[in-house]
Amino acid sequence: MRLINIGFGNMVNAERVIAVVSPDSAPIKRIIREAEDKGRLINATYGRRTRAVIVTDSDHIVLSALQTETAAARLGGAGEEERDE
Repeated sequence: MRLINIGFGNMVNAERVIAVVSPDSAPIKRIIREAEDKGRLINATYGRRTRAVIVTDSDHIVLSALQTETAAARLGGAGEEERDE
């Protein structure tokens, strides 16, 4: 299992991530609202502005204060980080 840091010490299993998207569009806002209604929303922003929405294969939606590009880069480089340590 590979974990990636999504900010403030929070980790997500990289193997379960389907997409990292921006929260600005109406369809993504609807997905966030539906996930909250179903109890599948994980808010990891610590009160800050949501800048990335992480969609997992278990239908959980994770909100992060990281930029979308930063979260995607960490996801893509998760294996490299493990080798460096």
